[in-house]
Amino acid sequence: MRATLVGVVALGVMLGACADDNIGPNLRTGESAYETIPAPAGEPRVQDYRIGALDTVDISVFQEPDISTRGVVVDAAGVISMPLIGRIQAAGNTSTQLADLLAAKLAERFYVNPQVTVTVASSVAQRVTVQGDVKEPGIYPISGPTTLLDTIALAKGESEDAALRQVIVVRYIDGKRMGAVFDLKRIRRGDDADPAIAPRDTIIVGHSASKSAWHDVLRAAPLLSGFGIFAQF
Repeated sequence: MRATLVGVVALGVMLGACADDNIGPNLRTGESAYETIPAPAGEPRVQDYRIGALDTVDISVFQEPDISTRGVVVDAAGVISMPLIGRIQAAGNTSTQLADLLAAKLAERFYVNPQVTVTVASSVAQRVTVQGDVKEPGIYPISGPTTLLDTIALAKGESEDAALRQVIVVRYIDGKRMGAVFDLKRIRRGDDADPAIAPRDTIIVGHSASKSAWHDVLRAAPLLSGFGIFAQF
């Protein structure tokens, strides 16, 4: 019986020594990862929110209820439509910038000094996706400065089988899909910087096959011990 348990433990040690490989050849690592997904420069600051596709905005024109409107959806191209104005680019602008654009268009339509207010009623753009070996994968809203550690916390932390040295951040930069790999252990120790996470990023926590196998061994050990006891009778 003792020999059986020793063999099981030895198997677990070998499995624990196996290297996990979740890293594809196109993913950036080390210094190159931080060039792609940089850490915040200086103290994090709250930036003005920029409207994105599929966001919903409310538009109010002072003393002009007929052209004020609520629940205007920004289409997939980043454009909204408004009476008297037609289609206008909304995505990429702050609410103040969009209000100024609308006011300028209304002024062209014989409105004298129109006072326009734009409010973001709901935001799709201000979200990140967390996948892989975390306790609660999902899509999470973010507001203000957010880092990689923040997003892992939103997903209630990593699972017991997570490959902490293989955490991938995917981001679209200038229309191109880019990915970078970070070491969560080094970040938590303070050896590496905590990279800044942007809206619409996807964070993927890698799976450690060796951890999973080792945990399976530990869970099986009491069962094997029980079989050994019965075998003695």
